Amino acid sequence: MEFLTWTGTAGTVLLPVMEIAVLVLVLALLAKLIFVLAGLDGPALPGPDGTTTARSPGLLASLAIRYSFYAALAALLLILAAGAVMPSPVEAGILGAMAVRFWPVWLCLAATFILSIRFRRRLGLYGKLFDSTVGMIGFAIVMFWVFTAIFADVIITQDPFTQLSGLKNDAPGVAAPDSLYGWYLLGGDHLARDVFSRMVMGAREVLKIAPAATLFAFMVGITLGLPAGYFGGKLDTFISFLANLVLAFPVILLFYLLVTPEIRDTGIPIVLAALLFLFPIIFFSVLWNSRYYTNPPQRNLYVGLTLLLGLWAYSGLAFNMDPLGVWSMEPNMLNVFVSVVFVNSPGVFRIVRGLVMDIKARDYVAAGQTRGEGPWYIMLWEILPNARGPLIVDFCLRIGYTTILLGTLGFFGLGVSPDSPDWGSTIDDGRKLLNLFPHPALAPALSLMSLVLGLNLLADGLREESLKD
Repeated sequence: MEFLTWTGTAGTVLLPVMEIAVLVLVLALLAKLIFVLAGLDGPALPGPDGTTTARSPGLLASLAIRYSFYAALAALLLILAAGAVMPSPVEAGILGAMAVRFWPVWLCLAATFILSIRFRRRLGLYGKLFDSTVGMIGFAIVMFWVFTAIFADVIITQDPFTQLSGLKNDAPGVAAPDSLYGWYLLGGDHLARDVFSRMVMGAREVLKIAPAATLFAFMVGITLGLPAGYFGGKLDTFISFLANLVLAFPVILLFYLLVTPEIRDTGIPIVLAALLFLFPIIFFSVLWNSRYYTNPPQRNLYVGLTLLLGLWAYSGLAFNMDPLGVWSMEPNMLNVFVSVVFVNSPGVFRIVRGLVMDIKARDYVAAGQTRGEGPWYIMLWEILPNARGPLIVDFCLRIGYTTILLGTLGFFGLGVSPDSPDWGSTIDDGRKLLNLFPHPALAPALSLMSLVLGLNLLADGLREESLKD
């Protein structure tokens, strides 16, 4: 059976260059470690005549690390670029063929970066992100997976649920004559399904839940944390006690209990959904009312639209009773979604509460009180905007934690559905034969790792820039 090579035609020239660069990089890293341990990683050393300077061994190792890394990266990018212009997957190789499949992602990434850098001085904290190298790298990784999730139907080469005879656990690059594309770029899994297509579609499954559930958790945490930190007293004591009660429970065990199929028979997910899904409606209603209470027609318009749209979505998401059928959520997804919101909300509450207790003593808050502004106006339009930096950073980090938890649940067989292509379930399917066929588990594992890494780098960049405000 014919197989594609990893690098195709361009690899005959560029692959040795990349291998040499990687070898030099490894040796330079080892040398750097030795020089650090030996105390030879200091600044530039004075020359024999006392005027010129000689480079220390540690500095030379650092230069070798930098340039060997750039050489390896350049070789890899050239392999991808060369493969993208080859006429067929045979000449392009596996890496080049995958680069071609991701063409809508590359276009969207290029457009996003060009426009963002061009207008970054007008985009506030988001624009400042492009002054941070770490932030830009993290943003690029995250947006790669976001665009992959959006264009997954265009990128995949095969239906992720279709099984083709004879391709069970086949290696990457195997020919698949019965498929529309003709190849399994990352091989087949234990049910002869396309690993590449399942990896791509898994991004949609993960990003369909993690950001939205984290956003709902922030709505709950902010709505409760603002009055608890601002008013204090018995209200603060009561809500803090409930938050600490949830936080005292082991997270993984709590997730496990909340997402088991048997939990649906108790009705607990429906009750939690009915309670937690009200908070976004409450938040936006209070937001518009506090901002436009002096302009009743505009206030009534915004609050009315919020109630209309919010209760419409609420009826479908919480109770699956949308008369138009626009809003709905499968029972398994509802379990997972509600669990994420319930577990993350107390952590968000504590962060918001702490920020409010600090910010409410600032002069501009006292100025708002002197003007006669209401407490909810001060909380939502004075305090909350000035707490946005830490909250945005925590939002990015929390999406990463949620992604890991979703992968963990899928690994334990408690994902959205048993045959779902989400990364956790795919890793669990591939781990059973990991010592013989590593590729079915390796591809989703690396995808999960890269998304979480991107979110962490993005959070670091946002934290770095928010401190400069």
